[in-house]
Amino acid sequence: MCIGAPSVLSVTPHTSCDTDDRSKHMRIGILGTGAMATALGTAWVRAGHDVRVGGRDPEAAARTALLTALLTGASQHGTLAAAAAHGDVALLAVPADAAPHLARELAPALVGRTVIDCTVPMAPGADGPALTTGGATSVARLIADAAPGAHVVKAFGVCHESIWTLDRPAFEGAALAVPFCTDRPTAATAVAEIITSVGCTPLPCGGLDRAALLEATAVFAIGVWWSGAEARFAFPAPALAPGAVDD
Repeated sequence: MCIGAPSVLSVTPHTSCDTDDRSKHMRIGILGTGAMATALGTAWVRAGHDVRVGGRDPEAAARTALLTALLTGASQHGTLAAAAAHGDVALLAVPADAAPHLARELAPALVGRTVIDCTVPMAPGADGPALTTGGATSVARLIADAAPGAHVVKAFGVCHESIWTLDRPAFEGAALAVPFCTDRPTAATAVAEIITSVGCTPLPCGGLDRAALLEATAVFAIGVWWSGAEARFAFPAPALAPGAVDD
């Protein structure tokens, strides 16, 4: 993958956000210029985080940066490496098959940083969306192998990007739960703080060896939604059944 000379935007939160006590404010670099990069970037700016967006295509990066910065009006440009090195957290919001390659290119800048992988390895199949990894591994694991100094977390990929356009998303009276997988306690703490900052509930799901389960869950849910059904109706809590007991 050729990185070229991409453009980035640094977003500085409004002064009024400085009193927001929802979470510790963080410096987050976003690598990507698509819908998920825009939605999550905007949500994080709204939560008071200092966000920098980068992309390989300067025009695409500028458009994404502008959308992300609408809350602040701030605009600064730099390199993709600078976005990767922005603060302690980086989000990989690029196509799933490109994410490990990008991680390898930027591995020196990602050493010691929490790297959030929100990708979904999916392609059309005869019976609906299918995992491109075959379920034998995960994109998150491939990213960790490509950038061994990074602290990789699988998170934010289960929900459609439209959910992140909501302020503090909640459904049926409960805050949205955001599942994540990581082997690194410090990364788990950072991601939990980011999740909490946007009004959601952190849902730890184990180590990075379980990231493939989150990717498969996302692909399953997308297939159900595309069919016109609701994935949530397939997962009622056992406690909702009359006379339910633990077994």
